[in-house]
Amino acid sequence: MLTIHSKTHNKWDNSLTPIGQINPGDEFEVETKEASDEQIKPTSTAQDLLRLDFNRIHPLTGPLEVVGAEPGDAIEVELLELSDQGWGWTGVLPGFGLMADEGYTSPIDLQGPALKIWKVKDRVAEAKFGDLNVRIPISPFPGVIGTALQSRGRFSTIPPRENGGNMDIKHLNAGSRLYLPVFVKGAMLSIGDTHLAQGDGEVCGTAVEAPMKVRLRVRVVKRMNLAGPIFQTNGVKGFANYISFPGMDSNLWIATKKAVRLAISFLSRHMEPVEAYMLASAAVDLKISEVVDQPTWIVTAYLPTDIFDAAISLP
Repeated sequence: MLTIHSKTHNKWDNSLTPIGQINPGDEFEVETKEASDEQIKPTSTAQDLLRLDFNRIHPLTGPLEVVGAEPGDAIEVELLELSDQGWGWTGVLPGFGLMADEGYTSPIDLQGPALKIWKVKDRVAEAKFGDLNVRIPISPFPGVIGTALQSRGRFSTIPPRENGGNMDIKHLNAGSRLYLPVFVKGAMLSIGDTHLAQGDGEVCGTAVEAPMKVRLRVRVVKRMNLAGPIFQTNGVKGFANYISFPGMDSNLWIATKKAVRLAISFLSRHMEPVEAYMLASAAVDLKISEVVDQPTWIVTAYLPTDIFDAAISLP
């Protein structure tokens, strides 16, 4: 089986020379770095976040040329297996994330820097949050995966785009099939920003970031003419018990922040608020619960209680 080592780039640029060539139907393995490009290590502290070189964020392994892929086609990327390297990290970077202004507009300081290093064993990520041990079964996935864009030039990997990119969809785990549009000959597939686990929303801006080995299979679907990515998945195994926090507002962004603030406030009985913020990013799922009763949206934050080593409950 072909192994593609982590020779990386971190801008979408359709003029890049491919680092490898993939034949449709062949299995291959890609080595990925975590999102900081090895600036954060298992021995890092929160102060290391202040020294990050953001020009290195999102190292993507690739691009990989898919033989026979032409503009107007799609490539089907089958995610077969994602293997962890025994650790991961979640961090709060000042000025980044859903609650970046908290601390300026409320007494809760969520600015960071704050860092949590997770140890992974037997497909479970474990870390200490305040007085609670947290254990999350991992369901690894690539935060960034995409093809080259049609437009020439260098484009940031931060926003998701029509080529896929930084989608951060945790359901793109092993067993999923992702269909990506082809805009240039060879598709030029790249992959990185791999995550061990994530709550839907990734609210603090980082999930459980980790280096991985990703085994894939790619095939070409002729003349599919996709406008953007679509995927098929078996989903992520859920938990049995949740405590949930509805946020209500006429503004979807504000409703989301209200839901997360409620979750952080509840968890802060057991840990520092910034720890609760990181935990929400790694494990709390945001869902749009209601849209039809205008003018109010409801966004609910679902906290799984199964991840804790001690019982937590409402009063």
